[in-house]
Amino acid sequence: MSAERLWLRAQQYVATGQIAAARISLESLLNREPQRTDARMLLASTILSEGRVREAAAHAIMAAKLLPPHDAEAISATAHCLLRLGEMVVARDCLNHPGTADTADGQMLLALAHAQQKLGDHPAALTLMDRALANGYDTPEFRYYRSLQLQFNGRIDEARRELEESLRRGLNVGLASWTLARMRRQTLDANHLVHIRKQLQTVERGSEDHAALEFAQFKELEDLCQYDEAFAALKRGNALMFARARHDGAHERALFDALIAATPASALQPHVGKFDGPQPIFIVGMPRSGTTLLDRILDNHSMVISTGERDDFPRQLRWCADRYGQELIDLPLIEQFEQIDFAELGRRYLEQTQWRAHGKPFYLDKLPSNALLVGLIHRALPEAPILHMVRDPMDVCFSNYKALFGGTHRYSYDLQALATHYGHYRRLMQHWHAVLPGRLFDVKYRDLVTNPQVCVRAILDYCGLPFEAGCIDLRRNTTAVNTLSSAQVREPIHARTLGEWQRYESQLAPLQAALQLWLTE
Repeated sequence: MSAERLWLRAQQYVATGQIAAARISLESLLNREPQRTDARMLLASTILSEGRVREAAAHAIMAAKLLPPHDAEAISATAHCLLRLGEMVVARDCLNHPGTADTADGQMLLALAHAQQKLGDHPAALTLMDRALANGYDTPEFRYYRSLQLQFNGRIDEARRELEESLRRGLNVGLASWTLARMRRQTLDANHLVHIRKQLQTVERGSEDHAALEFAQFKELEDLCQYDEAFAALKRGNALMFARARHDGAHERALFDALIAATPASALQPHVGKFDGPQPIFIVGMPRSGTTLLDRILDNHSMVISTGERDDFPRQLRWCADRYGQELIDLPLIEQFEQIDFAELGRRYLEQTQWRAHGKPFYLDKLPSNALLVGLIHRALPEAPILHMVRDPMDVCFSNYKALFGGTHRYSYDLQALATHYGHYRRLMQHWHAVLPGRLFDVKYRDLVTNPQVCVRAILDYCGLPFEAGCIDLRRNTTAVNTLSSAQVREPIHARTLGEWQRYESQLAPLQAALQLWLTE
C-alpha cells in the first residue's frame, strides 16, 4: 500500500472513531516516511486519545524537531499539542521557530497568539494579534480576543474601547458583554443595559451566551445599586449554567474521599535532595479567594516573578502517571499515586518551569486548584513554600456564585452544590494541615486587605524573603495578568469586598444555612 493511501486510510479511521486501526496505519506510514510531521502529530493525537501521555509527547517532540521552515500551521498545531502534554520548553522553542515570522495569515497569527497565551507570554500574544491587525485581519470576534489580551497586558481603557467596537460591529457573544461590564463600575449615565437587554431578546435560550448576558446584567444592575433586580438576573444566569454543567455531587464526594484516603502522612514522605536554580512558590486556594491579589503583591518583590495562572504541576503529574485527562485530578489518576516516581515529578516540573523565572531566584506558581494537590507538591518539591489563601466562607462562596467560570468549577452555579463543595474543600485542607504540619501557610484574605504590611511581612518571612515595603503598592505592578481579576487587581489594596454578600442576605440565606452545617462539624 502506498504512503498516500496509508495516510488517507488513517484519516478515515480517525473520522470514524477506529483509533487502534488509525494508529497502526500511521505507524506503518512513519516507518516509510519518518519525516512526515502531519502523520506524527496525528499519531500523537490518537495515542493521547488512548490515555497515554509519554508516548504521545515523544511523537510531538519529534514533530517539533522536524518542522518545515515556512509552515506556520504545522508550528501552531505542534505547539498546541505540546502545551496539552506539559512539554513547555519544547513548545516555547516551537513558538520561537523562524517560520512564525513569515506568515501574514490573520487566522494563523491568531492561533499562534492563543498558543502564546497558553504558554503565559501575553506580550508575545498581543504582538501577534497586532501583526494580524496590521495585515488586514479584522473581524468582530478577533477584536474580542484582542481586547482580552489588551486587558491582560494592563491596557484597560484600550481593551474597553476594543470590546465596545466589536459589539458595535455585531459581535453576538454573551461573554463579551460580561467582560465589558466587569471592566469598570457602571453608572446611570454610562452603562450597557439597553444593549444587554436587546441581546437577551434574540439570544439562543439556555445557551452559555444567554447565561453570560444575565451575568452581565447582574454586574451592571449591582453597580447601579438595584440589588433585587441584580440578584434575580444572577440567579437566572446561574440556573442556566447549572443546567448545562451537569454537576455530579456524588462523584465530587467520591473524589475528595479517595484523595484523602490515598494521602496519609506515611505516603507523603518527600524525596531526599535539594534542587539548584530558581525556586517555585505555590499559591493555592479556592477560586476567588484572593490568590491573584497575593500573586501581584509578591510579584512586586525584587527577588520574585509571577508566572501567571499555570497548570504546570498537574501536567507533569499526568506525565509521570502516564494518564491523560481533562480534569485537574480524577479517580484513575488517584489510583496511580503509588506508581508515581515523585523525585522524577519534581525534576520534570523544574525542568519545564525554571525558565519562567527570567533570572529571579523565586517564581510564583499560582493555580488555585492546586489546593487539591498540596500533599503531592510537598512530596515532589519539599523545599517549595506553599501559601494557602483563606477567605471568609460567605465571601468566597458568593464571589464564586457571581463568577462565570464556563465549564469549570461546575459546583459554583448552585447554592447547595456550592456549600457542599466548600465543605469538601474545607475538610481536605484540614487533612493537609494534619498530615503536613507546618508545611502549609494560611494567608487570611481579611488580614491581607486590612493590615497588609503586617500580613505581607509574615508571608515573606515564611518564604525566606526579606521584607520590602513596596510590595503592597499594586500600582507599581504593570505585568500581565490573565484571571477574572485582571482589571480589579491593578487598583490599590482595598477591603471593599469584605461582607459584600450581605446586601443579598435574604437571597443567600440558603447558602448561609448550608455552610453552617459544614462549619459546625
